[in-house]
Amino acid sequence: MADIQAFHGLRFDLSKVGGLSDVVAPPYDVISEQQQQQLYDLNAYNVVRLILSKNDPDSSKSVYAQAAGTFSAWKKDGILRPDGQATVYVYHQKFDFEGVKYERRGFLSRVKLEPFGSGSIFPHEQTHSKAKEDRYQLMSACEANLSPIFGIYPDPQNQAQEVLESAIEDRTPLVATDPDGTEHLLWQVTNTDAIAAAAKIMGEAPVYIADGHHRYETSCRIMDEKRQGADQQELPSDYTMMMFVSMSDSGLAVLPTHRLFRGVDPISSDELMAKIGECFDCEISSGSAPGSANSAATSADLWERIEVEGLQEQIGLYCRKDNSWVLARLNAEGMKRMAELASEQSDQWRSLGVSLLHRLVIEDLLGLADLPAPKYVHSISEVDEGIANGDSAGRDATGQAGTGASFELVAMVMPARVEDVKVISEQGLRMPAKSTYFYPKLLSGLVINPLDA
Repeated sequence: MADIQAFHGLRFDLSKVGGLSDVVAPPYDVISEQQQQQLYDLNAYNVVRLILSKNDPDSSKSVYAQAAGTFSAWKKDGILRPDGQATVYVYHQKFDFEGVKYERRGFLSRVKLEPFGSGSIFPHEQTHSKAKEDRYQLMSACEANLSPIFGIYPDPQNQAQEVLESAIEDRTPLVATDPDGTEHLLWQVTNTDAIAAAAKIMGEAPVYIADGHHRYETSCRIMDEKRQGADQQELPSDYTMMMFVSMSDSGLAVLPTHRLFRGVDPISSDELMAKIGECFDCEISSGSAPGSANSAATSADLWERIEVEGLQEQIGLYCRKDNSWVLARLNAEGMKRMAELASEQSDQWRSLGVSLLHRLVIEDLLGLADLPAPKYVHSISEVDEGIANGDSAGRDATGQAGTGASFELVAMVMPARVEDVKVISEQGLRMPAKSTYFYPKLLSGLVINPLDA
């Protein structure tokens, strides 16, 4: 069961730091070097100085120790203050998506940690050791959850959320607006009856990690370390901070994550089709024939076509060598080949577009199993920008190191659905990394969960 609790969250004292919008930040893993500097310049107390601290060349301390020092100073100086009552925080996000206005509703609380496979909290994506070690060093140094993990849970009538909504009907929220124009609204719920009622509903529901797998696994590691030599008394580190959103919430949006591949030798559409044609029925997308002046209009048209048909087994592939797009559709031979390659996985896993792309196309048919991590983008304008301008040097907004070279191969692929997350998680399997992108991201700096008190 998901054991949720109210907690004494640390929050910025706005009388000392200014507007809330100036001190919050996106999650660390979507902050580019340019945005990191912009957030540093925006406010001396922006939370980026904790979640993605810049190295001080005049200091012998690590960036993690420097972040911990800043965090300690902010608590000592009252920049960050604990709420006086144990609280659950209702959190709404108002945003536009494809011209439609949405409001995603959820709540922040502590949840008791359960190692994956031992309880009712399930992962759905693969994780990387480097990212986990980075977050471990930071969380251990600061002894705090600086950013919330994002969990989704089945609740057809949104009962848990509605209980908490009833407790804030006459309350005014704190509001922050991010650079994308998304409004983030936060209310405190201290009513013990409302919290208990929501906790009872949540105790009967499984939770699926939508975002924050690395931080969840890191929290479990820290819990195990704190438990060494400790008695059975409950410790703060037995819990982590999580945002909970009902899978039936009308504002739950999942965006695609397209791939711009690094380290690929130039390849033409004819060469690509020769390599994958046995497993995919291929066609060059209209308007993107070799020698055409521009592929931008074609990428938008092709993606619209893929989206409208909504089939996981359709993938759009761009070849820079001859400036062309190929629409690849999995055929019967491809299904057979995928079943052989991924026999350890379920039918649901093997049918995902991202699984087909990585396991069948990239690793098997193209023989590119050892590629560096691609650049991940979500909009067609970002795809076109990458095609036109190449891979900018330096760390990009997905935390990967750019090479300064061109992207020779680009893939547009449908996202996994919320139902896919549920089914594959319950099967004990994990999707390839970046199979889903739950939009918008949760802000860091609205609430911090201390692990030392």
